[in-house]
Amino acid sequence: MPAVTVENPLTLPRVAAPAEARHRPVLAVTTAPSGFEGEGFPVRRAFAGIDYQHLDPFIMMDQMGEVDYAPGEPKGTPWHPHRGFETVTYIIDGIFDHQDSQGGGGTITNGDTQWMTAGSGLLHIEAPPESLVMAGGLFHGLQLWVNLPAKDKMMAPRYQDIRGGNVQLLTTPDGGALLRVIAGELDGHQGPGITHTPITMIHATLAPGAEITLPWREDFNGLAYVLAGRGTVGTERRPVQVGQTAVFGDGGSLTVRADEKQDSHTPELEVVLLGGQPIREPMAHYGPFVMNTRKELQQAFEDFQKGRLGTVPAVHGMSEGGMSEGGM
Repeated sequence: MPAVTVENPLTLPRVAAPAEARHRPVLAVTTAPSGFEGEGFPVRRAFAGIDYQHLDPFIMMDQMGEVDYAPGEPKGTPWHPHRGFETVTYIIDGIFDHQDSQGGGGTITNGDTQWMTAGSGLLHIEAPPESLVMAGGLFHGLQLWVNLPAKDKMMAPRYQDIRGGNVQLLTTPDGGALLRVIAGELDGHQGPGITHTPITMIHATLAPGAEITLPWREDFNGLAYVLAGRGTVGTERRPVQVGQTAVFGDGGSLTVRADEKQDSHTPELEVVLLGGQPIREPMAHYGPFVMNTRKELQQAFEDFQKGRLGTVPAVHGMSEGGMSEGGM
């Protein structure tokens, strides 16, 4: 799990919550069910079973892989539409190509993120490049959906290409953890991702036995998803392991600790930390559209069917996009 690493974390700025910060309790720990997305690649549905009041402004998150493909096995998604939210695709291992009907796109690989604001709507496709399909190899990533408030749902689409080398790297006072701030800010340190809905997204790697207690905005929710390894969350030390999400309650800091012993194939605890300012608006969600009312959903389907969300570039030899029920 390379993402972005440094030889000596103690050369990085250090962050820790002030001693007087109120610790966030752990409200729940859920286990992500496994499934398949797109053309058949394995995913874990990180937020399945969690009440939306604890997720807002996040809608869903899929852990894609971790899977070591044989030659000919790598898969992606067909062309499909989006409207009303932002998709965040974070590649930890492997490589993915992206293209959309607005002319945006590119290639992302270890530690890179593509941040696509669908806004009023577009078509897009994500797939492994031909070289990966031919050779096979390791693939592992995340896709997160972030809701947009009603006032921004019909904004013009936008695409951000965030290279791994641009993320803000931080550590804890003892250097036991590497914190990659992809979007938002942590203790005054700003990540590169520009978001319409205020959020913080961090990929944390904790050495065995290491603990992080981070300052956390009190007006944000708090979630921790385990990508790999075992540990505990909260000062009450609730056990968590790969594929589980911890939901934190109110407070000014959150705590995650890595177990002293980890599995040989996952030597460290890998966690994605998410916080966001709840939008607290009605949400109507079906398939690739996230709006505020059923009527707006119906309009989105009609606009898609009539080609108003864009057309697939002719080079692909396709006349229309497909429709994904879940992620991507």
